[in-house]
Amino acid sequence: MDVILLENVENLGGIGDLVKVKPGYGRNFLLPQGKAALATQANMKAIEARRAELEKAAAGELKKAKDRAKSVNGVEIVIKANVGSEGKLFGSVGPIDIAEALAGIQVEVERAEIRMPDGPIGEAGEFPIGVHLHSEVDAEILVRVVAAD
Repeated sequence: MDVILLENVENLGGIGDLVKVKPGYGRNFLLPQGKAALATQANMKAIEARRAELEKAAAGELKKAKDRAKSVNGVEIVIKANVGSEGKLFGSVGPIDIAEALAGIQVEVERAEIRMPDGPIGEAGEFPIGVHLHSEVDAEILVRVVAAD
């Protein structure tokens, strides 16, 4: 399936690029999210005419993401959890817990923006956690998991 990208898509291409994607990815993600349009002659002409407008909007989103990164980068949060005698947690600390802790200190981050490649945290300690704010902007926070009183 050939589509024209309406915004930068990570690992796929930039605005106005004509790319070939699997039909399911195009139908179920790119088209409904407004990230791409079908590659018809009419769409190609319309997108070329709107290209400057789309690039300006993308630059605005990138600037917003960079501003958010300044407020998020280097933030330290403390999450209290039930900890066993060997430092293992009863349960785990995941993206939802981290997003709620950040909201508690007035730092707005969506749960989907929190990157935990090693999975949920299962023990007490300090952990650097990545926050993916934009396809070109990443930040890092420090999560300290301590024993609840």
